Amino acid sequence: MGNISTPRVTCSYLNSYLGRNVLIVGKVMELRGDEAIVDADGNITVHLNREAHLSKGNGVQVIGKVNPDLSIKALTTLDLGTEVDFTLANTVVEISHQHPEVFHS
Repeated sequence: MGNISTPRVTCSYLNSYLGRNVLIVGKVMELRGDEAIVDADGNITVHLNREAHLSKGNGVQVIGKVNPDLSIKALTTLDLGTEVDFTLANTVVEISHQHPEVFHS
């Protein structure tokens, strides 16, 4: 994917990134065919690609494009397993938005 900016976001930041690539860390709440519901401080619908191999209840990292309906078209997904500190992941999002000069290109 080269040098694509992928700011870390949670559900509450999606409106600010319409049409842009973002990185989300959350918990897989549901799997429905080619869609997943991911809780990243709020539920997000993620449209999965064929390479996605996720498990309900596991953490996931999603890099994808924010659609107008605030769903995500996944470019890449990574199953993070069950030992994810979601509080820490959300804190990193908040800090990255407080200090964008450090985290966003």
